[in-house]
Amino acid sequence: MKKIMFCLFLFVPLALYSQQVADTTYNPEISNPAYEQSKGPLLFIDEGHFNFHTKTGRFLPFAKLLEIDGYNVRSYEELFEKEKLSKGKILVISNALNKSNVDDWFLPTPSAFTAKEIEAVKEWVSEGGSLFLIADHMPMAGAAKDLAAVFGCEFTNGFALDTSARGPSLFSKKDKTLTENIITKGRNETEKVEQVATFTGQAFKISEPVKPILIFNSKHINFLPDTAWVFNDKTIKYNLEGFLQGAYTEYGKGRVVLFGKAAMFTAQLAGPDKYKVGMNSSIAPKNFQLLLNIIHWLDGIY
Repeated sequence: MKKIMFCLFLFVPLALYSQQVADTTYNPEISNPAYEQSKGPLLFIDEGHFNFHTKTGRFLPFAKLLEIDGYNVRSYEELFEKEKLSKGKILVISNALNKSNVDDWFLPTPSAFTAKEIEAVKEWVSEGGSLFLIADHMPMAGAAKDLAAVFGCEFTNGFALDTSARGPSLFSKKDKTLTENIITKGRNETEKVEQVATFTGQAFKISEPVKPILIFNSKHINFLPDTAWVFNDKTIKYNLEGFLQGAYTEYGKGRVVLFGKAAMFTAQLAGPDKYKVGMNSSIAPKNFQLLLNIIHWLDGIY
């Protein structure tokens, strides 16, 4: 019976995932914006790689929050070229996909980016650009794996699930799954982040000098299916203790933040009951502050 119930739990998110829409009512108060309205630097949101999250779609609350904070947020709909990227300060890539996986979420999951594009992003960051790379569970993690590897991260292209409880995963400083670092500290005491929630996603490993932000505990298991959300006795799985879902690093003159979950940085309504998923969830009141802190660090504010 336990096995049957667990399998049912695993399949619940599939229906929700396919019905996610932006929560346009989400409007958190920012007491100390980084810039006056529209006076901040240009931030690109990638929309040129069959992205599941876009500026006017499921990442609308993400974009609105940063615009309230003073940033100029624009869509980037072209291939990555260093000269074009240089017009902006921060590039956000969320859940890019290879064309072959747009409608078919099963293996193989080729890179969403060409080798030439990856080299362009690498050079742009090395010369002072800032990259926020977000890749969810399979197939999005597989599509971003080659780009993440450039910056010292190994995406696993699976599903990171808390097997001890139904619902989102909580990361806190209290249990040391959320690390104390320059990003979680923020600019002052009011911006400190003590706990955040994520909603499934993927796990990854890092190599120096990459530093952790979110660290999985032993309650989490990595499932590596050949088809998204399809789990059976042949599915490879292993414990995720010590693996990460968030990290940051300096690279040359630039900065990079990598996360294995996108919904935690937006506000969505899922399913016919309009279940709140992301920054609008009652269990994730500080997710929006973590997002602001990440952008501020990428911006070089601290």
